[in-house]
Amino acid sequence: MTAQQLLRAADATAPLLVACDIDGTLVRTGSPATQAVREAVSAVRGAGHHVVLSTGRSLAGALPVARELGLDDAWLVASNGATTAQLSGGSYAVVECLPVHAESAVRVAARLQPNVRIAAEAVGVGYRVSGAFPRGELNGRQEGVARLADLWASPTPRLAILGPDAARLVPALSALGLTALLTRPDWVDVTPPNVSKATALEKVRERLGVEDCRTVAIGDGENDIEMLVWAGEGYAMGHAPAPVLAVADVVTGTIDDDGAATALRGLLVSSAQAGPTA
Repeated sequence: MTAQQLLRAADATAPLLVACDIDGTLVRTGSPATQAVREAVSAVRGAGHHVVLSTGRSLAGALPVARELGLDDAWLVASNGATTAQLSGGSYAVVECLPVHAESAVRVAARLQPNVRIAAEAVGVGYRVSGAFPRGELNGRQEGVARLADLWASPTPRLAILGPDAARLVPALSALGLTALLTRPDWVDVTPPNVSKATALEKVRERLGVEDCRTVAIGDGENDIEMLVWAGEGYAMGHAPAPVLAVADVVTGTIDDDGAATALRGLLVSSAQAGPTA
């Protein structure tokens, strides 16, 4: 049975959980969502479905996008699954924040690549940084630290490591049991062991009482792979790299084509064909 058939075979009166990556999926990094994306998100929510932002961004970076899309009463997964928040009435509550073992990661990074810059996320605020990151690279406030130990003085769900040879750190960080994601050649995200967007979304699904076959995910990056596999139907953006395309059930348009909006509108057609949604 295909993923599309699974969606139609489930209780057609039940809502979908639609998990959407942000950068490269709903928006081009640094740009606002297009009108097509805003309208598609609004239509899916208006049909009674749950739209959950699921992003590698910090919570501070994800909240403005949620507000832009009108997600004032919704769930949000940030920091590649390490942080989950519930939005309500213009405010938010952190439901889960899983701390990474920052000390071991920072010590290894500093020993192997002493010139890298390291940022420790301060949830909802910004980052504590060993050195200033270029403008636009981090969301929220940057607070410089005097000592590396200050990076792990307070719990953090995620470290961001920036440097020309940052990729070389992935094996050593993984050997510590941490989740080390190479998001680009000079950037590594470090989160707790066995944590991904999928692990956080599964907890949200259980809280919402959505059937596992009524789940959809849309993404474009390698940090979306687990999420696309987890979903009853996984959509890869057309510009996604080959490993992401390989696990997707459906390939939609690129970011330039508003591929996420196309996928979202397609869900409304599928739901209409299956039956009314409560």
